Amino acid sequence: MSIQVDHVTKRFGAFTVLNDVNLHVREGELVALLGPSGCGKTTLLRILAGLERPDQGRIFLQGKEVTDQRISERRVGFVFQHYALFRHMTVADNVAFGLNVLPRAQRPSSARIQEKVHDLLGLVHLQAMADRYPSQLSGGQRQRVALARALAVEPKLLLLDEPFGALDAKVRKELRRWLRRLHDDLHITSILVTHDQEEALEAAHRVVVMHQGNIEQVGTPDEVYEHPATPFVYQFLGDVNVFHGRMSQDRFLDKEAGEPVYSNADPFDHREVTFVRPHDLELSTTRTIPTQLEATVQFVNAAGARVHLELESNESPGLIAVELTKERYRELKIQQGDVVFVHPKQLHVFKMPSPGL
Repeated sequence: MSIQVDHVTKRFGAFTVLNDVNLHVREGELVALLGPSGCGKTTLLRILAGLERPDQGRIFLQGKEVTDQRISERRVGFVFQHYALFRHMTVADNVAFGLNVLPRAQRPSSARIQEKVHDLLGLVHLQAMADRYPSQLSGGQRQRVALARALAVEPKLLLLDEPFGALDAKVRKELRRWLRRLHDDLHITSILVTHDQEEALEAAHRVVVMHQGNIEQVGTPDEVYEHPATPFVYQFLGDVNVFHGRMSQDRFLDKEAGEPVYSNADPFDHREVTFVRPHDLELSTTRTIPTQLEATVQFVNAAGARVHLELESNESPGLIAVELTKERYRELKIQQGDVVFVHPKQLHVFKMPSPGL
């Protein structure tokens, strides 16, 4: 099922939650709505489901306008963050619930419902748990039951509202990989709401980055991460160092201005701002480029796959974050207190509006 969001605006009182939003989702895609709390992503999901109505704009599913349709008419499966399972029902009864409450003319036979529940529990690897109650399951298992229940009514559109938000990091990682494999098998058009950048970049075919009721950028995970369209997208998708002024890979000082231009302060008061990811900063123990920044290593964390460092420089207020591979770290033999020289391997310069504009 394809989705078209056409100039949708939604207000709650004087607060505009969605501001003239346009979005097209292709049939069979898994799209992530990504952004901080309050950006409008859950409201947009609820409008797609039919739980909210836009103040302006229209919603089309498979080319047909459904703006005024009720949720029961849209063939939508909804998975909530906190599962919303019926505690007094077994796992099998929870999965069967949506089928059992269908109008009699649409309701499958009891035998067919049992067969379908069995198949769905097999799909989510919970056949052995059919007779258990939600309280007897782990958080990850309960979330898979919720997903099986949503799939039972054969939705044409699957909506997932922070489905893994209440789970610990390891279980979240396992479930989002499992969700991507499941989606690739079923090919149901799916919308995943999340504030977790890693989750969106790993699970989705395309990512919709939202901020203050607007869509900042739509693209593949690689596109939004490697080619961010706005400063907000750059800062929201992973760690970043912010330097005031224009730089290049071989000119880390603004020689025309005759002074350094870097700073980790608020970038939105400056006309040109340079963003550099920690893993795009190169370190050396001797100066190799005249305009390298001289800094002192204040902190080293070598636990994990990459080494994280924090540097301090007299020429740059605030700390500068750097990530190195283990191999490069061992080669440099850097320790806390060492003096190092820094230059960017890759950077992105944004032109910012003047203050007051």
